[in-house]
Amino acid sequence: MSKSIMHNKQEGTCFLCMKLNCDYDRRTGLEEHHAVLGNPGRKQAEHYGLKVYLCTQHHREGPEAVHNNKANLRLVQQEAQKAFEKKHSREKWMAAFGRNYL
Repeated sequence: MSKSIMHNKQEGTCFLCMKLNCDYDRRTGLEEHHAVLGNPGRKQAEHYGLKVYLCTQHHREGPEAVHNNKANLRLVQQEAQKAFEKKHSREKWMAAFGRNYL
């Protein structure tokens, strides 16, 4: 399992609580979310460290959860692409994921 290049799990913060609400409080029970879904997206996301840690309300429960809210899912995908492109090229992103989120 590779380390996230997007978010430090040790901080105990929810990625979307920080991005959407400027809420940096520590939380328990954070869930790992791969920023790019589908096959082979999830495997590639794991390989490149494109994952964040989310509270249950932002991961899978409630209206703001990435699995229920396309805008929040897209935000995470965009942030993943930005993080990836800081280290690699857009061409490499497209070869790995086949979709431009920016």
